[in-house]
Amino acid sequence: MRRSDENGEDQRLTTRILLLCGAIGPFLFVVVFLIEGAVRADYNAWQTTISTLSWGDQGWIQILSFCLFGLLMLCFAIGLRRALRTGSGSLWAPILLFVAGVGLIVAGPFVTDPVLGYPPGFPNVGPPSLHGTIHNTASLIVFVAIPAACFLMGWRFARDPASRGWAVYSVATGVLILVFVGWFFASVVAAAHAPNGAPSPAGLIERVFSIMGCCWLSLLALRLMSEKAPKVAALAPGRG
Repeated sequence: MRRSDENGEDQRLTTRILLLCGAIGPFLFVVVFLIEGAVRADYNAWQTTISTLSWGDQGWIQILSFCLFGLLMLCFAIGLRRALRTGSGSLWAPILLFVAGVGLIVAGPFVTDPVLGYPPGFPNVGPPSLHGTIHNTASLIVFVAIPAACFLMGWRFARDPASRGWAVYSVATGVLILVFVGWFFASVVAAAHAPNGAPSPAGLIERVFSIMGCCWLSLLALRLMSEKAPKVAALAPGRG
């Protein structure tokens, strides 16, 4: 009996550590791109994408940030699966976040192509490279997987009357991310093909939806960590 209690406590501790990764990873990612965007010479955070911070002598910092965020997301996805156990979204929400983690890890070393005037000296748009195409594809997967996880968790939370606020927050976050992602891509395309190189708020737009998604991930992780026996894990059975 004592050994069983110890094993159970070890499993709970492991789950909490994995969930903690979901709180730390998004926070560190945001801190890195905000600081790097503020101090990088010739870089305009209003106009230029986060991914172009991977260029230059300091580019390794953003590359490492992508990879570290991805690794911590993989850990969080495993912890989320262990915490949810059964019920709506208990399988697919962790899978989507695991896929997002893989996408971040792939996006790191496969550096994006120069765009929107950064690095200086490159045209606004040019023929896509293989590494740039891989980066953009991996990023798109992340941009879709995280809001999809928001919707699944919102559906799950909606089944618990005490968690309706979280249901609204999760769904609203997913919707807003998708709206801003669409606006972001439209801004990048418009600015890249503008004949006079007109400035674009693409960098600001990307930062807004990235912060929204990272806040949701961190807060979700902290919520689950704060619950000794999370109600969200005890909802009506059924996988999804």
